[in-house]
Amino acid sequence: MGRRVEIAQAGRIIARDMAYAPNHVTLLLVDMQRIWVEPGLDPDYPDASPDDYLYRELRERVIPNQRRLLAAARAGGAQVVHTVIESLTEDGRDRSLDHKLSPIHVPKGSPLGRVIPELEPITNEIVLPKTSSGVFNSTAIDYVLTNLETRFLIVAGMVTDQCVDMAVRDAADRGYLVTLVHDACAAASAERHESALRALSGYCWTADTATVVGRLAGLVQ
Repeated sequence: MGRRVEIAQAGRIIARDMAYAPNHVTLLLVDMQRIWVEPGLDPDYPDASPDDYLYRELRERVIPNQRRLLAAARAGGAQVVHTVIESLTEDGRDRSLDHKLSPIHVPKGSPLGRVIPELEPITNEIVLPKTSSGVFNSTAIDYVLTNLETRFLIVAGMVTDQCVDMAVRDAADRGYLVTLVHDACAAASAERHESALRALSGYCWTADTATVVGRLAGLVQ
């Protein structure tokens, strides 16, 4: 997707799809938490069925691919960051205006806000609670990624045309080389997912899970 461009910077050739550098890679998993992933827990869709498109995609494609990415990132020594939508308070008074109007609220400490067991963070993995669609708008992720010396940010999660979209665009604007793993993301429909991928092609390198797992395996020295 999109025309490949290379530039010279500080004596190096830079491209969105350039090889990952050891100790400078972070995997970002966006909002893979129980309330959005397990059918019937989202208060806006209490009658959701496991056979609905989104939940079927998550179960059959996205979660298995994210597990592969997570295993490869851990084995390759990459950093791992999870985001979850969760208020800093039980009543959600700290939420963004948009989340109040939507309304979207996961109380602080709610079991429904936890990362799903299949992707459960291990010791020393970072979990950032956010109260906006864009993780760069309501968390200190830019500060954290800078401290982790991240140059390459691999993004997967849900939903493709909302929170994932904003993570990719905002990261690109801040100078990260972003990889969007297209078969490790999902949206409410195939049309919305594909439309988002097309719109994001100018902000990132879009790749599949197998390709990214291979890149992560190459980090092992």
